Amino acid sequence: MRDDDAGDTPEFIASLARGLAVLRAFTKERPELTLSQVATVTALSPATARRCLHTLIRLGYATQRNRLFLLRPTVVAFASAYLESTNLEQVVRPHLQDVRDKTGDSASLAVLAETDILYLVHVSTNRMIRVPVSVGTRFPAYPTSLGRVLLANLEPTALDQYLRRTPFVALTERTETSRTALRRILGRAREEGYASVQDELDYGIVSIAVAVFDTSGAALAAINCSTSTGRADRKAMIATRLPLLRAAARSIEAELKRYPMLAHSLGHAG
Repeated sequence: MRDDDAGDTPEFIASLARGLAVLRAFTKERPELTLSQVATVTALSPATARRCLHTLIRLGYATQRNRLFLLRPTVVAFASAYLESTNLEQVVRPHLQDVRDKTGDSASLAVLAETDILYLVHVSTNRMIRVPVSVGTRFPAYPTSLGRVLLANLEPTALDQYLRRTPFVALTERTETSRTALRRILGRAREEGYASVQDELDYGIVSIAVAVFDTSGAALAAINCSTSTGRADRKAMIATRLPLLRAAARSIEAELKRYPMLAHSLGHAG
């Protein structure tokens, strides 16, 4: 963000936005950053980035090691506050656990977060997987089943904007990066009510996902099954996992009717 970005309304606090931008500059790929790197990633001036960093240090959310800045465990409290205040784990996990127990596959719930999917609940399997996932993990939406089923249910204007602005990079030789092809794939996912992906996020991974809808028919989130291609291919996933996922999604939708606050929160996660 720019230093002069004051938002769209007088209610927008630019200094808070800058501090959050600095927090988000740290990722799995960027666990430690110099001041100049933070400034570059956030598009803030070095002086502004420095003030934000030292404020975060004073508040206990960051620390400094020589010239490198890094986050402290205290930032986890933000995620914990969301999960605890919404009862998301209690509402969703039993249904994903049932899918995992019946299939032996990992099962997850994720939402769209800008151009990524963001995992909010994950039930793992004991089997080794190539792509580790936990709560808070983000992946690009386009090469994932979770992302595709959520993109497929976007309003046309929002989908057009996503396809126009998102850089599509081949993560494997099978990753679809053509905007025309992706639009066709998403259209089919919307018609069929599910998305399945094999070897596009990483080799040896196959997954299938369905959307979770609110009472108005808007997609709030998506749930999936993911496993290795040594256990199942896309055809087998559709035949055996899709019915279980659809049943789990309907059960989660019924639960969300009892927790309108959670449904509202999921609907504004992006």
